[in-house]
Amino acid sequence: MTWLYLLAGLVLLLLGGELLVRGAVACATRLGISPLLIGMTLVGFGTSTPELVTSIDAALMGAPGIAVGNVVGSNIANILLILGLAALLSPLLIDTTALKRDGAMLLLTSLAACLLVFFGEVNAWMGIVMLLVLGTYVVWCYLQERRLKDAGARMHRHEAEAFTPSVSPPLWRSLAIALVGLACTLGGARFLVSGAIDLAAAAGISETLIGLTIVAVGTSLPELVTSVMAALRRQADVAFGNIVGSNIFNLLGILGVTALVREIPVPPEILKLDLWVMLGVTLLLLAAAWSGQRLSRREGGVFLVGYIAYLGVLIATSG
Repeated sequence: MTWLYLLAGLVLLLLGGELLVRGAVACATRLGISPLLIGMTLVGFGTSTPELVTSIDAALMGAPGIAVGNVVGSNIANILLILGLAALLSPLLIDTTALKRDGAMLLLTSLAACLLVFFGEVNAWMGIVMLLVLGTYVVWCYLQERRLKDAGARMHRHEAEAFTPSVSPPLWRSLAIALVGLACTLGGARFLVSGAIDLAAAAGISETLIGLTIVAVGTSLPELVTSVMAALRRQADVAFGNIVGSNIFNLLGILGVTALVREIPVPPEILKLDLWVMLGVTLLLLAAAWSGQRLSRREGGVFLVGYIAYLGVLIATSG
């Protein structure tokens, strides 16, 4: 039954995340909202909805290891697993202008997250600050891209185009699709968290380990689909921007909202290894992207090998 819960949760999260984003994008398009804003918000952050709902659900069910492990593990998986796979499929060319702004923000938020968790908990005041920073960043990016029409603007428009239907459906149908997607996401999160808690108890391992692995990868499935499809379509800016934006939202948005719902104690295991791995792979990503303004197939292979090695260390040290 535990594995059935996990499987049902993963399927519902993938389906729900896809339907929610597509329905929301179709609604926004029908209402005349600009593709730039759609790409920045509904698509850029919408693919992180499974992580958001799962972390909130885990916090409410008294499983902080899953709540925090989901965020940290998702950021690690997004870089090493998803971008690694996308780069293997097609080398990712990266615009330096977008890299300077969004890469710098990702690095700053990763460093800030490392500092915050050393307090031993993420409380409501920290959550408010995180959300204010995220809101300020989104508004600043939108105003800058609307004025300059730079590479970042092109990237967000491409993100919107990837989820915009060729024939716009009626508003009521788009809204219904979004609501079905939200329902699937909520149900999937509950199944996934319940299954993860049961699996940890049955296997005698920590909930944090489950959160860093099965839950983190499962909630990153929308990013995986989006980035792989973008790589196959030769839309490197979407693949790279989707992951960078998702990681920023994971740290500021998901931790911020979850902390507002319930104070989150930080598991000691994450302080020992995983937080530093997250910071290390973020630095590795930015260094690789900056060195040649691209992620090559060789670098993608290195990322994937790095993720396998990371999982091996987690499993070896879990007992």
